[in-house]
Amino acid sequence: MRMLSRLRPFIAAALLGTAGLAWGAYPDKPIRLVVPFSPGGATDVVARLLSQKLGEALGQPLVIENRPGANGIIGTDAVARAEPDGYTLLLNTAGAQTLSPVLYKTEYDALKSFAPISLIANIPFVIVVHPSRPVENVQQLVDLVKKEGDRMSFSAGSSMIALIGEQFKASIGSPGTINVPYKGTGPQLTAVVAGEVDFTFDPFNGLPMIQAGRVRPLAVLSSKRTASLPDVPTMEEAGFNDMTFNSWAALLAPAGTSPEIVQRLNQELIKILADEGVRKQLAAIDYDVVASTPEALGKVIADDEARWRRIVQDSGYQVTQ
Repeated sequence: MRMLSRLRPFIAAALLGTAGLAWGAYPDKPIRLVVPFSPGGATDVVARLLSQKLGEALGQPLVIENRPGANGIIGTDAVARAEPDGYTLLLNTAGAQTLSPVLYKTEYDALKSFAPISLIANIPFVIVVHPSRPVENVQQLVDLVKKEGDRMSFSAGSSMIALIGEQFKASIGSPGTINVPYKGTGPQLTAVVAGEVDFTFDPFNGLPMIQAGRVRPLAVLSSKRTASLPDVPTMEEAGFNDMTFNSWAALLAPAGTSPEIVQRLNQELIKILADEGVRKQLAAIDYDVVASTPEALGKVIADDEARWRRIVQDSGYQVTQ
């Protein structure tokens, strides 16, 4: 027994040394990068960028695996169930990560099922109206909505945009404004261009339409003005402090992933996002680059989920299948 007691410190040191060598060797094989959406679109741009840059930094390829379906739930759940060994990562957006668990009975928890690594970028929204509408700013839109009531409508191509609209209705005190669902953010913008609805909250898909004068931007919902629309004010500037919304893209791993691996990935990602060439590529798709600590991303996830839960409860919003 005395001999065992004397050996314990040496055994512990040996085990720690072995663990250190194991983490130090990471990664020693390709890493799977799960994207819970179909190929194409802005998320794919980010995935390809991460696959190239992070793969170079780590010395192992990142293999993109698109796992679409059920509003991002299928791919997100696949990562939550994966081995927490650092060889399965998740490139996710705010909707699948924080809103889907509020609206659906997901197997994963927005925060507890994952190890946050870093934010990558914020994705802004902009309120746009058909140019025939007699409004030049948000206050004029509010006045018109209050005057017209249920004769005014907005298009919503996703649950997130529908809930942003519900918050807008609550904020201005106009519950009668009609929320018209569409299948995707492309069709929701087309509905404004065609005059089927009066306005929408566009995740910057409509920049070419704005530049062509086919829709009119009134305000961005981000906390600061955007480089693409520098003359368009924020909702806060327009006097609406409860209408700041961003979607975002972030990198996560399954819960239980080693803190050493999470820290390594975080450090490499921060370096990548500081690169001017990378920032320009993301700015081209109107992604506002914002790296973070794992702890800061965890707080964003927790705060967003709580906010969506409150808006859903207050509005009585239900998913339409």
